[in-house]
Amino acid sequence: MAIDLVKAAKDKGIKYFLISYTDLFGVQRAKLVPAAAIGEMSKAGAGFAGFATWLDMSPADSDLFAVPDPDSLIQLPWKPEVGWVAADLWMDGKLVEQAPRTVLKKAMAAAKARGFEMKTGVECEYFLLTPDAAGISDAADSAAKPCYDQLILMRRYDIITEICDAMLALGWKPYQNDHEDANGQFEMNWEYDNALLTADRHAFFKYMVRSIAEKHGLRATFMPKPFMNLTGSGCHMHVSLWKGAKNVFVDKADELGLSQTGYHFIGGVMAEAQAMCALTNPAVNSYKRINAPVTLSGATWSPNTVTYTGNNRTHMIRIPDVGRFEFRLADGAANPYLLPAAVLVAGLDGIEHARDPGKRLDINMYTEGHKVKGAKKLPLNLLDALRALEKSKVLADGLGEGFISSYLKLKHDDWNAYSRHLTQWERDTTLDC
Repeated sequence: MAIDLVKAAKDKGIKYFLISYTDLFGVQRAKLVPAAAIGEMSKAGAGFAGFATWLDMSPADSDLFAVPDPDSLIQLPWKPEVGWVAADLWMDGKLVEQAPRTVLKKAMAAAKARGFEMKTGVECEYFLLTPDAAGISDAADSAAKPCYDQLILMRRYDIITEICDAMLALGWKPYQNDHEDANGQFEMNWEYDNALLTADRHAFFKYMVRSIAEKHGLRATFMPKPFMNLTGSGCHMHVSLWKGAKNVFVDKADELGLSQTGYHFIGGVMAEAQAMCALTNPAVNSYKRINAPVTLSGATWSPNTVTYTGNNRTHMIRIPDVGRFEFRLADGAANPYLLPAAVLVAGLDGIEHARDPGKRLDINMYTEGHKVKGAKKLPLNLLDALRALEKSKVLADGLGEGFISSYLKLKHDDWNAYSRHLTQWERDTTLDC
C-alpha cells in the first residue's frame, strides 16, 4: 500500500517536503513544499521550468511537473522536519522520456516483462575537502598507502558516524565504513536491494553526505579525479538478477558460482562497455580516472580494458562471490539512475542473444594487461565515449531514442565547452612551437 504523504506528515512531524528529481547531468533539483500543500502536490506535482535544468528542453516548452513517489519518502535524519521524496517528471500529461528515473523504470519494466528483477548495491567513494575545495580537509592524512588507516578514519569519526547513524535510522542496513585508497577519501556501504530503491538511496546518499559535511564545516565531493596524484573515486556496483525469490545468477556447480545466465549478462555488459562509458563515466574528468598513471598508493584501482575475472580487482568486472558480479567501471559522477539502467539493458541483451564474455582472465591487468590480445580498450575521453554511444543500437532501443538524443546533445555541448577551455599545459608546451 502506497504511503499517504499527508498522513506521513502528521505522523512523523514533517513540516516541509523536498520534491526532488535528478537531471541528465546528475544534478539534484527540488522544490521545498510545506506539508499543508503536499496533498495537492501529490496529485498534480510541483511545477518547474524544464529549460532551467539539464533536460534538453526549451523556454517555450510547457510546465514540467515533478510528481512525488510516496514510497521513496526519506525523513532527513539531520533535519527531521523535512521529508525528501524522489519524483517522476511529467509534461503535457505524459512522462518525460529523457528523465533519468523514467529511463531506469522503463528498463526495469522490460526486465519484469521477462520475469526478472535486478538488484544492486553501490560503493560510493568521496573526498572530504576544505570548505574552499583547495585540498583535502586533513593535512595529516598524507601517507602513501592510507587505505583502511585506523587513525585517519577516527579523526573523521564525527562525520562518518553521523552519516552511518542516519543510514541505520533509515533502515538501509549499512555494514561498514572505511578510509579509502586516496588521502581524504572515504567509502560507506549499505545493503543491496531492488535497483530503483538503490538508485533513490544513491541519489539521497550524495545529498546527505554533502549536507552533513557542510554541517561540519567541510565540503564533500564525488568528483571522479579531483587530484591527479591520488586514486579517483569510483562507484562500483554489485549486480544480481532474480526471478521471485531465486537468484538466477547462482550456479554452485560453476567454479565461481555463476550461472550461464550470469555469464551471458556479463557478455552483454562487455559488448556495450565502450558505449556505456558515456553514461557510467559521464564527465570530462572521468577519463582522468580510467586512464590514470600510477598514483601515490601504487595502483589506480580503475580499469582501462574490457575484461572480466574472478576475485581480482584489476579488471572491469569482478566475480567476488556466488551469484553476483561487481561492475568496477562507473565513477562518482555516474547518475544514480542511468548507471543501473545502462547495465540492465546491456545485460538483458546479453541474455537474449547468449553473448559469450569469452575466457576470463586471472592476470594482474595493471602489470600484464599489455600482453592481452583482442580485448577492447575503454575510451580515452568523453568524446570517444559519446561517439561509441551514438553507434549503440542496444542502448538506444533499451533506454529510448528520445533519451539518447537528448543526452548526446547536452553531453556534446559539454565536451565542446571543455574544448574551448585553454589550459596552462597548452601554454607551457606550445608557446615556443
